[in-house]
Amino acid sequence: MTVNLFWHQRDLRLTDNAGLAAATADGTTLAVFVVDPDVFAEIGTRQHAFLMTGLRRLREAYRSLDSELIVREGAAADVLADLAESYDADRLYYNTHYRPARRDRQRRVDEILPTESATDLLLVDPAQLDAQYPTHNQFYTDWQTVDKPTPYDRPSSNALATVSDETAIPQLEADIELPKAGTQAARGRYDAFLSAGIETYNDTRDDMVAAVDRPVGAVSRLSPYLAAGMIGIREVWADATERYEAASSDAERKNVDKFRYELSWREQNYHLLYYNPDLLAENYKQFPNPIAWKNDPKQFAAWTRGETGYPLVDAGMRQLEAEGYIHNRPRQNVASFLTKHLLTDWRKGADYFAEKLVDHDPANNYANWQWIASTGTDSVDVRIFDPVAQMAKYDDEAVYVTEYVPELRGVDAGDIVDWPNLSSEERRKVAPEYYEPIVDRNAAYERAQRVFKSALGKQ
Repeated sequence: MTVNLFWHQRDLRLTDNAGLAAATADGTTLAVFVVDPDVFAEIGTRQHAFLMTGLRRLREAYRSLDSELIVREGAAADVLADLAESYDADRLYYNTHYRPARRDRQRRVDEILPTESATDLLLVDPAQLDAQYPTHNQFYTDWQTVDKPTPYDRPSSNALATVSDETAIPQLEADIELPKAGTQAARGRYDAFLSAGIETYNDTRDDMVAAVDRPVGAVSRLSPYLAAGMIGIREVWADATERYEAASSDAERKNVDKFRYELSWREQNYHLLYYNPDLLAENYKQFPNPIAWKNDPKQFAAWTRGETGYPLVDAGMRQLEAEGYIHNRPRQNVASFLTKHLLTDWRKGADYFAEKLVDHDPANNYANWQWIASTGTDSVDVRIFDPVAQMAKYDDEAVYVTEYVPELRGVDAGDIVDWPNLSSEERRKVAPEYYEPIVDRNAAYERAQRVFKSALGKQ
């Protein structure tokens, strides 16, 4: 009888799991997870705790099928070699992951065991596409031509090894209330969005009032589950495509298609990481001159605390601290403010996000930070989000801001929007407990323009 091991990493599910499906099609399969301290040192405590809870849900799912998830701690190559010998396994299956540390770990395992890897994290294997794309539109054009696989079935109990293991799964405490973990929670979140949000997604995704009033409907909030692999990307794509094809109007179809389009950004970010392993630490774009980062530690600390005196930025950072999540619109604004208005190196912001986010995803986090910082793939030389204009456009009633910045509750929305432009006297009069802007709006904008144009050799 053929016995295979399946090595779970950040793919904490049975349904729509490409590597697990391949393993169970080839023989009786024993599932394993390795708690590697070196790998978990790269993520924050919040996400670590979320993953460990998800791991417990995964073990429960295996036990419901009269099987087991074997959990061991140590270096993956050593642990997996020992398990292969103990269970006389013929082959080890796993899903390909792309962070450099994980790729190195996978290579070490490949060197000592017969292995088979599968593309699971993405709809399209990056190797199927060209190595470089100057814009997302050109990537998207090629990516669209590749057929998207359908979801994989959940394995039957007959395909899984009948074993038992009582090794405890590490339990961590987070400093915030975490989302419910596991495939069932992920599926529930997605079903809620499919019922109440996807057909208006393009219209409401940046509506900050909707973000507060309808946190599930306006956006999917699937990011923690996709980052942890608690729901499969083929399953997400298939359900969204079904809604697209069943749409009763062009308007509904446009809204649903926008959600599908946003998934292509995740695909491109992993494509970038696949071909550029230094993406997490080095500028993607080559500059003829150094970027004159200011890196003021006091300003960085004020940014982390949400005390910059820019209401939209502070609301975003306080949402991050309270929830381990930021809505995409303020997420872009806080990153732009740090890298442009404060001239702080994008790596400091990206690393801080990695520590705090429950939905931290290495490719998305670092590639998006580089895009915002004008060191990545953005076709615009120097993109700067004006947090005043952005709030006026997306939160002119200050609903989102006052949800997270209580010092501004009861203040006229117009004064909140215009806060950085008010005089100090006006600010003290309307909200004496809130913060003075730590940089001048116009001077900081103009300084960022000069610094980046100098780095680009354009002045």
